[in-house]
Amino acid sequence: MARNVEIKARVEDANVLEDQVAMFADGDPTEIYQDDTFFKCDLGRLKLRTFPSGEGELIYYQRADESGPKESFYRISKTQEPDELREVLSLAYGTVGRVQKKRMLYFLGRTRIHVDRVQTLGSFLELEVVLDEDESAENGIEEARSILSKLDVNEDQLIEGAYVDLLQTSDA
Repeated sequence: MARNVEIKARVEDANVLEDQVAMFADGDPTEIYQDDTFFKCDLGRLKLRTFPSGEGELIYYQRADESGPKESFYRISKTQEPDELREVLSLAYGTVGRVQKKRMLYFLGRTRIHVDRVQTLGSFLELEVVLDEDESAENGIEEARSILSKLDVNEDQLIEGAYVDLLQTSDA
């Protein structure tokens, strides 16, 4: 499976964060609207991501639910029929929740920097440092911490789990 090191943090103002990221990113961002449906899954997480184009991705991943940088293993399968797939998976497994967001995607070398505006939750920073096949997760963790430092993101801003977990525990 593919691997990366991920980290999420709550941020006060997505516009300010975008300005900060733009100063050192490798180019202009890409704006992406994502609608993620999470399904019951005993081992890891399974979500179907749909895009306004009508295309989708079924994403399975495993990672620890802890704050700070953590290694994530994932597989992605593209689909041209996400609505039908969502219905089948919902019937077979049941849903856990749905997360809708606008994402600004930046790149810094091999790191994907996401500035997310998540419906009902607010603004977040997510980093994904893509790891080589035999590379130690420690390299990605160091890279993620370096970027957090550049952006003045503090430990108390880091969050555990996924956005769907936050939705389940919020009053939203």
